[in-house]
Amino acid sequence: MSNELIMYTDGSSRGNPGPGGYGTILFWGNQRKELSGGYRRTTNNRMELMAVIAGLEALKKDGLKITVYSDSQYVVKAVEQGWLRNWIATDFKGGKKNKDLWTRFYELSKKNSVRFVWVRGHADNPYNNRCDELATTAADGGNLAVDAFFERES
Repeated sequence: MSNELIMYTDGSSRGNPGPGGYGTILFWGNQRKELSGGYRRTTNNRMELMAVIAGLEALKKDGLKITVYSDSQYVVKAVEQGWLRNWIATDFKGGKKNKDLWTRFYELSKKNSVRFVWVRGHADNPYNNRCDELATTAADGGNLAVDAFFERES
């Protein structure tokens, strides 16, 4: 079996802030797993990042080579262009947002080799479109979780 995991992710919020959700698809060999969740009050950027975190938290082993496909410039550039390293080094000085989620992602990312690839959203990528469907369905669902950090901060 391949040592590479492919992950597609998307986040959504109805209003920014507003009810939000994330969708994630994990591919490992010929196995596929879909994940999603919704929050009563959050932002689009938080849900884009939460989609990646949910995927990483679902993994049962470390040391994987992971390629994450995301339509979020915010998430892809933060990692691939080194913004996150700077934010961590300066403890998110200057009011950088989503410190709780970025810190959570950063700790998870150390267990594997994670790289990001940007894909155009709402285009012809069926997996990105499926993640969007998972995210919006979760955002529109009932029994939404509380994004406690965000609600406390805002």
